[in-house]
This record gives sequence, structure tokens and C-alpha cells, in this order.
Amino acid sequence: MLSQTSEKSIVRILGWGAPLVSILVFWGVVSDPVNAPKLFLLGAIAVSAVLIAVVFGYKLIWRDSKLIVITLIVFLIFSVNSVVNSTSPLSQNLYGAYGRNTGFVAYLFLVLIFLSALTLRTRESFELIVKGLMAAGIVNVIYCLWVIIFGDFIGWTNPYGNILGTFGNPNFIGAFLGMVVSVFFAFIAAPGVSIKLRLIGLALIAVTLFEIQDSNAIQGIVVAAGGFSLVGLYRIRAKFESNVPVFLYLSVIAIGGGFSIAGALQKGPLTELIYKTSVSLRGEYWQAGINMSKEFPLTGVGMDSYGDWFRRARDASALVLPGPNTVTNAAHNVNLDLLAFGGWPLFISYLCILLLGAVSIFKVFIRSRGYDWVFVSLSIAWICYQVQALISINQIGLAIWGWLLTGAVIAFEISTRDSKVEKSSKIKVGYTGQNISPQLVGGIGLVIGALLAVPPLSADSRWRSALQSQSLEQIELALTPSYLNPANTAKYAEAVQTFESSKLPDLAYKYAKLSIEFNPDAFDSWKLLYLISKSTEEDKKLALSNMKRLDPLNPNVLG
Repeated sequence: MLSQTSEKSIVRILGWGAPLVSILVFWGVVSDPVNAPKLFLLGAIAVSAVLIAVVFGYKLIWRDSKLIVITLIVFLIFSVNSVVNSTSPLSQNLYGAYGRNTGFVAYLFLVLIFLSALTLRTRESFELIVKGLMAAGIVNVIYCLWVIIFGDFIGWTNPYGNILGTFGNPNFIGAFLGMVVSVFFAFIAAPGVSIKLRLIGLALIAVTLFEIQDSNAIQGIVVAAGGFSLVGLYRIRAKFESNVPVFLYLSVIAIGGGFSIAGALQKGPLTELIYKTSVSLRGEYWQAGINMSKEFPLTGVGMDSYGDWFRRARDASALVLPGPNTVTNAAHNVNLDLLAFGGWPLFISYLCILLLGAVSIFKVFIRSRGYDWVFVSLSIAWICYQVQALISINQIGLAIWGWLLTGAVIAFEISTRDSKVEKSSKIKVGYTGQNISPQLVGGIGLVIGALLAVPPLSADSRWRSALQSQSLEQIELALTPSYLNPANTAKYAEAVQTFESSKLPDLAYKYAKLSIEFNPDAFDSWKLLYLISKSTEEDKKLALSNMKRLDPLNPNVLG
């Protein structure tokens, strides 16, 4: 196993870094206060942790996790395959669409987080991961309660009218609180917990459930209900030696789950309580992602390029509900997002990663009937994440937990084996020299990761600063692409509208043309070219033909 110093360094980075990624929000200096900052911090902690893991534990990783490492490499290879074959801009494939930032770079960092977690072996390490998740949850519970009582102190636009948490969206905070409240319940359900802690935990659970309701996010309710049910399963199984109570409990849960699923599909007595129009909308978004995979089964449309293809891939029924002018840049299903991004190879490799996590949980579950609150928390949080991923958009503050927990449950299973692993634990597992410390290696990784992840944040900050300066020179400079200033369609669109409204038609026309050159598959770029005052009849004709190309089922592309 790793040296105590190395493992402590890794788990401190993961156990403190993951909560910070979920919590981190910038405002006042960027136009996207959530996603670009989270990507930046994700990169820093991912490279920092994995560099320590690889330098000091590469033999351990390979010895205990060959199949897992190979699966991760295959996933990355198919991600690169998607980027190389995509017609969308390279910067979009790498850093993701504006407001999402879930391109290749984000998935690379998530894989590194997963790989780092594979090296954990001590109970203290796994406990710190769980406590980190709980800490991120408590911060959000306190913040959301403040917002409900006093109002929001973060100066961002909230079109939803619900709590946003540190995720910028009521659906994301609802899902996250559903995960967290399940872990709170898993903790207070553990034997030996003091009355004082149980009372505090119950109060925290009550507030969290109230906030989930206030978020108006169906996934939060679904995740919390599922998490609580699983805690009950673990407790009943630990309490009774016979399997009869377990089977009876599972039967009740299965019946309740069946009615809930039927209600979500507008069938049965729970329809009025559970069904929301958003369920039908998600069906259209899912179908569009599946249609993309049918057209590009081996490569997909490109990382985070779903939005460029939605209009072309949607079914005719989507023009009725949600309507021709309602579009999205995500499938509202993490798995189907990856199917659209990279086709079947990427999708299957991702499912294999999830299968490895599920198998590890099942092995530990079968191996012991005891109630270990740390394992229960890890496994339930993992399952809760996967459930919300079926009905939600990928978001870095949530995704980091999905990948970290997958690595952690696999590592937990390895660490609790009565096996040859322990007998061979004294073999050298990595670098053992005395001239370099894990802290130094981690510090170097922190800098490297930050440099890799900073371009979207740097570009957003520069763009906001240029707009606030009202300097034409600064605005044009901020529109000049470079490594620290990658271009994106949203920035070009805002620039065109800004110039047009400022009575600068020549500049509006210039950047409308550059926007199309940057991404010929961006529907809104063609629409702006059509609408601006400087556009010629030839420009309008070309723009209209491309809008029809990109939205072939819509009889009125101009709205």
C-alpha cells in the first residue's frame, strides 16, 4: 500500500478539494459564476492528486486495478476519437459549451480524480471523503436557508425563483441535497451514534428536505426517497439474520417504486403528485441524443456539442412540446449525453466504468451484513448520483462526486478483502526516494492542473472586464482568440448584439461573420447574421438556407 504520508496527501486533496469544487462560486468578475470556476478548481486538484498517486503508487494502481485502468484509458481514447471527428470547434470540444464546460478537459480531470481515489486504503481516508460530502452539503443547506429567509447575497440572475445553491440551478441543488440528506440519514442510523448527534442530524435532515421541496426539483425528491429506502435496507439487513424481513422490505419498496415510476409516466394514482411537464420534455431531449448516436454511431457529434445538433436531431413531436423555439445543449441524462458526444464506443466504456463501481458495492454488500456507516454512505451517495444522472444535466459540482465515489467504492472493496492484496502490500508500489515529498509533487500538480484548466475562466473574466470598460479596443482584444482566451459562440453572439445595439453595424457584421467561421453549425450565429442591419440580401439568403439546414423540421426558422 502507499506510504501513510502519500495517502494522507491524496485524501486531503480529494476530501477537501471535492467539497470546494461543489461550493466554489465567483461573482462580479465573470459572467458565468459557476461552471468555469468549478472547472478551474477541478483541474488543479485532479492533477495534484493524480501526480502523487502515480509517482508514489503506480505499481499499486496497476497491481490491484489493471482492468479499471484499461477501462479508463479506453474511455479517454474514445473521447479523443470524438474530438478528432467532430465538426464542432476544437475549443468547444476541449473546454465545453459556455455555461456547461463539460468538454474533453473536464472528463479528463474526472478520470484523474477517479484514478487518484483508487489508491485509498485506510478507513480514515474513506471517512474523510464522506465527511467532505457532508460538509459541502451543510454549507449549501445553510446558504439555501439564508436565501429563503433573507434573500440571496450572490449577485446573479435567478430566472427560476427557487433556491440555486452553489450550483446555479434549482435542479442541481435539489439533486445534490437529495444525495446529501441520504448520507445524513445513513450517519444518524448507525448504531452507537449519540442522542445529541441524532437530534442535530434530524434537524438537519428536516431543513434539507424542506429545501428540496423549495427547489421544486423532482430529482431531489426522487433521490432522497431512494436514499432513505436504501438506508432502511442496510439497517434491516444488519439487524436480522434471516433474509425474510429483507425480502418483505424490498417488496414494499418495489411496489412503491413501481407506482412512482408509473406516476412519472402519467399512469396510476400518483400521477398528480409526481408527473411534471418536464418529464415529457426530457423524453424529447433523450430521443434527440439517441438520434445523434444513430447518425454517428462510432464517433458521436463531439464533446459537449449536443447543442449544435439538437435542432437537426429532434423528432417532429418536439416541435409541439416543448415547441420549435425551445432548445437545449444537453440531453438531461448524463449517460445519453456521452452517447451523443462519442457514440456507442464512449457510451459503452462509460457503462463499464459504472459496472465496475456497482460490482464493488455488491461484493462488499454480500461480504458483510454489518452496518458500516462509512460504506453505507459511500454506496448510497454513489447510487443517488447515478439515479439523478438519469434525469439531469451533467454539472461539474455534481460530476466530481460521481467519479470520486466510483473510485472510492472500488478502493473500499479492495481494502476490505481478506486477500493476497494485504499479504503483498509490502512490495514497493512507486517512487521511494527521499529527495522528493508528496507535498512537493502535489504542489507541482496543482500548478499544472490550474494552467490546463484556466483558459475558460480567464476568457470569461477578460470578456466581462472588457464589457465593463466600455472600451472598443478592450472588447476587440477580448474577442481575439489565444490559449488563455479561447473563443466561444456565446461570446461572439453577445458581441454582435452589443455592437448592433451600440450603432456600430460594421463591427456587428464583422463579428457575425467571424462567429459563423468559428462554428458554421451554430444556428444562433446564422440567425444573428440574418437580423443585423448590415446584412446584405445575399447574406440573408445564405443565413436562411443554413438555418433550414440546421433546423430541418421547423417550417418557420425565424420564429
